[in-house]
Amino acid sequence: MSIQVGDRLPEVPLQRIREGVETIDTNALFDGRKVVLFAVPGAFTPTCSEKHLPGFVQHFDEFRRKGIEVACMAVNDPFVMQAWGQSQHVPDGLMMLADGNGDFTRALGLELDASAYGMGTRAKRFALYAEDGVVKQLNIEAPGEFRVSSAEHMLTLV
Repeated sequence: MSIQVGDRLPEVPLQRIREGVETIDTNALFDGRKVVLFAVPGAFTPTCSEKHLPGFVQHFDEFRRKGIEVACMAVNDPFVMQAWGQSQHVPDGLMMLADGNGDFTRALGLELDASAYGMGTRAKRFALYAEDGVVKQLNIEAPGEFRVSSAEHMLTLV
């Protein structure tokens, strides 16, 4: 069963690159903050690179004006997430989080079997809004869809 609105986000370590690889647990990322977390099936994949991440880059300042932090997550390693962020001109402050082994994705119950495409287990395309680590909005895309997890849609909900 996947996480639901009203649930607390599970405590699982993720990785990101700042001055090197940094491991940070989800409590440190979400506690005491308002955060939109969106997940993509894979860095550098077509919809993720052409629509999903670019939308959050374009609207990043609007989220910040509302006091909301933004985080992008994928079941990729932190070096891939860093390179993807650089290639997409991600602004400082938009967190590029790596769930390399898919532990957080599985804990959320939002894993996707992409083995038919040679990608193994990945995250479903989704976006959630959490306040102080508690899910307030959760939008999971149907397979092949890109609507409810977009930056534009999330801005209408927060």
